[in-house]
Amino acid sequence: MITTKQLRYFDALARTEHFGKAADLCAVTQPALSMQIKELEVELGTQLVERRGKLVILTAAGSEIAKVARRILADISELETMADQNFCPLRLGVIPTVAPYILPTLFDALGGGAADLRPLHIREAQTATLLAELDDGLLDLVMLATPVDPELDSMPLFEDRFFLVAPSSGLPEEAGSVSAETLKAQRLLLLEDGHCLRDQALSYCESRNVLNIDTFGMTNLTTLVQMVSAGMGCTLLPEMSLPIETARGSVRVLRIEQPEPRRIIGLVWRKSSRRGDEFRALGRLIVASRNAALEGAAALSET
Repeated sequence: MITTKQLRYFDALARTEHFGKAADLCAVTQPALSMQIKELEVELGTQLVERRGKLVILTAAGSEIAKVARRILADISELETMADQNFCPLRLGVIPTVAPYILPTLFDALGGGAADLRPLHIREAQTATLLAELDDGLLDLVMLATPVDPELDSMPLFEDRFFLVAPSSGLPEEAGSVSAETLKAQRLLLLEDGHCLRDQALSYCESRNVLNIDTFGMTNLTTLVQMVSAGMGCTLLPEMSLPIETARGSVRVLRIEQPEPRRIIGLVWRKSSRRGDEFRALGRLIVASRNAALEGAAALSET
């Protein structure tokens, strides 16, 4: 009979491709792990790995079975989470260009008892990492820019427009917005490769033939704005980030003429999850808390 232990050990081996590292990951001895892998091969009637000392290479069958094992383990993780509705936290992944601007208002809402939701465990990482961890069952749902994998369930939350952030001098003072033609004359600074915000900005720039683009290995929007303030170029920032990121520094915020670049922020989760109602409740809370924050900011600006 195939056991969960065998699947966990094989999953660790498939990930690390190393008996010693897989044994450490599973907190067992290497002989114990090796024995479980051999027993799994006997049960399945096929060779899963080719052994080269401590290193391994997955066979063709092993590669396919590893994918199935990963899905099974994700379902088991889901089952374990469902077994304790009161104490297991909801594991939420959030991309870095969303987390600092949405989470504070969400935490305030949760702290005020605005929703009957379990405690949140937050994981901040880039899109590819979050989606991989979601697929592996390490996260319950992810908040990011959509659309993503059509095999995932999703809930759109709100639109987030992009604005041009420019040095305080360099563009005409009377300019309140910029055209694609104006953008072509600017040096545009973007985040490093791997950030979906960079991909979205590049997509817009390519569609408008904006070619003067630079990346300096920057990983956060704060550094981008500091470079803009120093006169090193312009950048595109999502609307949600503007109140925080442009509060300091000598910069100007300009709208981009139609069609404005924008992204759709949403929640995504595995279709196999049975917690869709809970996730949608969280989504409604995110939207409500964000709208309340926007209304509050608008009221302050009028006084």
